[in-house]
Amino acid sequence: MTRAKRLQPVRNLVDDAQQRLAQSLSACEQRLRESESRLEELRRYRSEYETHFSRCAGSGMGVTGLRDYQAFLARLGQAIGQQQELVGRAAAQRDAERTRWQEAARRAKALGHVLERWQSEERQALDRREQRDSDERAQRKVNRS
Repeated sequence: MTRAKRLQPVRNLVDDAQQRLAQSLSACEQRLRESESRLEELRRYRSEYETHFSRCAGSGMGVTGLRDYQAFLARLGQAIGQQQELVGRAAAQRDAERTRWQEAARRAKALGHVLERWQSEERQALDRREQRDSDERAQRKVNRS
């Protein structure tokens, strides 16, 4: 068995690992997009609620209504803060996963280069053997004549 053939199972494992990491990176990116979307939705909702609050407060509002609005806005602010933290964690996880994937891609590429070089060397050696055999056959044919 040639060196290149012996190395092929290792290359398959490295390629599989790289593909799994690529899928994991894709999932992390999806979670980050979803988290960012939820954050933007919360911010938009807060903006709409503040606008509504301003209109209601301008036209007169009771103390209880004012307190309820303020309490809800405070809870909404907390939710936005928590969602910002989630976005930060998702971005950090995505970045870490990207680094892992890039390293796996570098390993796969390096292994691919080694495998290609070995295959090329093996083809050259085979070509030399075939040429030598052909030359020997031609020489024997000449010697028999």
